[in-house]
Amino acid sequence: MRSRGISSARITVLNRGASGSTDFVLYWMQQSQRAEYNHALEYASGQANEQNLPLVVLFCLMDGYPDANLRHYQFMMEGLLETRERLASRGIFMACRHGSPGDIVPELARRASLVVCDRGYLRHQKSWRNSVAQRVPCPMVQVESDVVVPVDLASNKAEFAARTIRPKITRLIPEFLHLPEELPLKRSSLDMAEGIEDIQDLDKVLSRINIDRSVRPVGRFFIGGTSRARAFLETFIERSLNLYEENSNQPQTDHVSRMTPYLHFGQISPVYIATRINSAHAGKSATEAYLEELIVRRELAVNFANFTAHYDRFPVHPAWAQKTLKEHEGDRREHLYTLEELDQASTHDPYWNAAMKEMKYTGFMHNYMRMYWGKKVLEWSGTPKEAYERLLYLNNRYFLDGRDPNSYAGVGWIFGLHDRAWQERPVIGKVRAMTASGLERKCDIRAYVAKVEAFSPSVGSHANEI
Repeated sequence: MRSRGISSARITVLNRGASGSTDFVLYWMQQSQRAEYNHALEYASGQANEQNLPLVVLFCLMDGYPDANLRHYQFMMEGLLETRERLASRGIFMACRHGSPGDIVPELARRASLVVCDRGYLRHQKSWRNSVAQRVPCPMVQVESDVVVPVDLASNKAEFAARTIRPKITRLIPEFLHLPEELPLKRSSLDMAEGIEDIQDLDKVLSRINIDRSVRPVGRFFIGGTSRARAFLETFIERSLNLYEENSNQPQTDHVSRMTPYLHFGQISPVYIATRINSAHAGKSATEAYLEELIVRRELAVNFANFTAHYDRFPVHPAWAQKTLKEHEGDRREHLYTLEELDQASTHDPYWNAAMKEMKYTGFMHNYMRMYWGKKVLEWSGTPKEAYERLLYLNNRYFLDGRDPNSYAGVGWIFGLHDRAWQERPVIGKVRAMTASGLERKCDIRAYVAKVEAFSPSVGSHANEI
């Protein structure tokens, strides 16, 4: 069943509220922070037209979002500015209000005939939606828009590995590679500026929000917004897509799409990315390699977060990995570093230090180096649990795409999640290893170090200035 390009598999009724007020239809935007190719937005638009009502979009600017800091908020607000302008061009008013969703959405919903929300997979996102659904007086519907294949349709359990979820997802991809139709609104809501939060002056807006300000925005490396995301994507298609497969483990190159920060904040649709990649007429192997990462691997991470209650707590890895790490927990570590030494990129390993600097300075890291970076923290910490907590702290603090299903699955992978047993080694047991000598064999790692040093300041004494 499909309506205006939106499969019924994306739609979930969250309550059975009675028909509400007839002032407007309300779309509570949270995960899908974009005005284009947004299934939740277009579903809400269709409902507004059917009811001959205007559509209002609400975004809540909350204090203390879990693990977020100024770097994350700046990037998000840059995107929201563009989203609000784009919505206004369609006759849709977007209200940005300071406060928590649990307070603001029910308040505004008193005037709504229907509340539509998008879908998030983390614990607090689920809790917000469930709580709000119980408190709003009108019907509330969730529309999933940030995966290609709806997560509950792909599988009904946490999958063991990519090989187990791949066939389940790939058979459904053709059914869901359809972009939602953008509907003209019959009635404008632009005259409904009540309670508007002026977000043009980002510094002023951010000064009013209670957040961690110790990590600076990334400046010229990443600016938030759908247009920026699309520009990165087009550059990638033009210059790098055909080289993606052969250079996916070559961090000295820049043959990556840099989509993950934009996907994290819902500033670009994964369905749009996939359709654009498919239409680019690149080599088949390169296209398939990219879509494997965008759809299968990313949605394996979503599956993990969705079906694992404690996706962010140690241990999250399978029994075989827990057993082997426990057996080697008492092994002598050749190197042990404090969290501060790791944070300051002051280890004996120049390759790891470069990766840490890239992360701290740009909010991004080539995926191949992310794996190496994580594996070394496991080796250099007193216990696997300590390593896990350090990795989550650093990952969520500095990466623009941290605090994400991909983050939690990626950190879990360091400890054997979604992987298999390998040759047994000291400290890490049968968990997969990555070594400096391996980097030297497989890529021009010294060129990667030089690339990072060219744009990064000395991290050691300026950690809070980057």
